[in-house]
Amino acid sequence: MQGPPRPPGSPESSQPPTEEGKPPGEQTLEEQNLTIEPESDAEHAECTAALQSLGVVFKDTPRIDDGNGCGIDKPIIVSEALPGIKLKPEATIRCPAALALARWMKDSVIPAASAALPEQGRITTVNQATSYMCRLRNGAGTGKISEHARGNAIDIASFHFEKGEDVAVRSRREDPTLTGAFQRTVSAAGCLYFTTVLDPESDAAHETHFHLDVIERKGGYRYCH
Repeated sequence: MQGPPRPPGSPESSQPPTEEGKPPGEQTLEEQNLTIEPESDAEHAECTAALQSLGVVFKDTPRIDDGNGCGIDKPIIVSEALPGIKLKPEATIRCPAALALARWMKDSVIPAASAALPEQGRITTVNQATSYMCRLRNGAGTGKISEHARGNAIDIASFHFEKGEDVAVRSRREDPTLTGAFQRTVSAAGCLYFTTVLDPESDAAHETHFHLDVIERKGGYRYCH
């Protein structure tokens, strides 16, 4: 049975040509004439207060405007995703992405690690591959702007444990171990906190990390694969 049509803004949805005659999927970053989305002072203050209540270690940093729609109106730099859990390297992102990361870690990743890998001790570091970066999706020359370029996304490459072990994010669909169960569990749980979750089973571009972002789509649609 054919499912319902995908809402506008979903990764596979098609879009009509622009005034330049090319659909966004065929435009360079310069051709898309994008602007930085403004963030309200009240919403930012509410979000940073929530981060503080969770013990996230972060600092404000000046507005970023790299042109072509790349930038963050109210960026923050996060050094600890939760108390005692370092984020390496520090991540420059928008507050809503940092809050989603903290809640995912607290409510899903840490409990899953305790259940699956108790002998490794607690998670001490989350190794991230990309936070803010001015580029198109997957680093392509044409196409839609990446949520990394808006500060909405973070890529997680591995988790480091107290006993010195790293759990790298890689293809684990057929992994019968508890490590495989841990990764599959936290990937699935990510969709409770982020609006996009792409893992190593998604495509070749994500075979070494989770891509997590908080893009807002019509109807609250989420894309998790």
